[in-house]
Amino acid sequence: MPTDTSEKGLETIVVQSLVNDAGYRQGEPGDFDREYAVDLAKLTEFVNETQPKAYEALSLGEDCPRRTKFLGRLQGEIAKRGVIDVLRLGVNDGPVALDLFYGTPSVGNLKAQELFTKNIFSVTRQLRYSQNETQLALDLVVFINGLPEPVLIFKLSTQTFLGRILLG
Repeated sequence: MPTDTSEKGLETIVVQSLVNDAGYRQGEPGDFDREYAVDLAKLTEFVNETQPKAYEALSLGEDCPRRTKFLGRLQGEIAKRGVIDVLRLGVNDGPVALDLFYGTPSVGNLKAQELFTKNIFSVTRQLRYSQNETQLALDLVVFINGLPEPVLIFKLSTQTFLGRILLG
């Protein structure tokens, strides 16, 4: 059976591989907070599972001014330092120091192994990111604990998948 190399076909292949082979979760476009550019459901789940006191202190479980303030702070840190740095070093919001990623554990470190397994890797298709009526969307977005990572766009019919990756 031939491989579907259309835009939707390639999206499907990549998503199925990430979900079925790499352990990613399938994200929902509706979980994406356009104002703060995070998958709010995955971010709050990760923080609740790994740092319940911070989850409570930041009121991440409710739509309130405290959560809004934190999300604004998080967005500002991402804009200033970049997603990778924020994932690696976390973010401080007042007295709350928040870890946003747990790195690969060393052999024999059971606590680090347990924390690493709580990272949430997800992929979301057709993510509408514009806050206006243009309905601009990205083909695929990969998230780590709710924070967006590299984006894959399959648009040019004359360009190969490898060419798109190399050109960025």
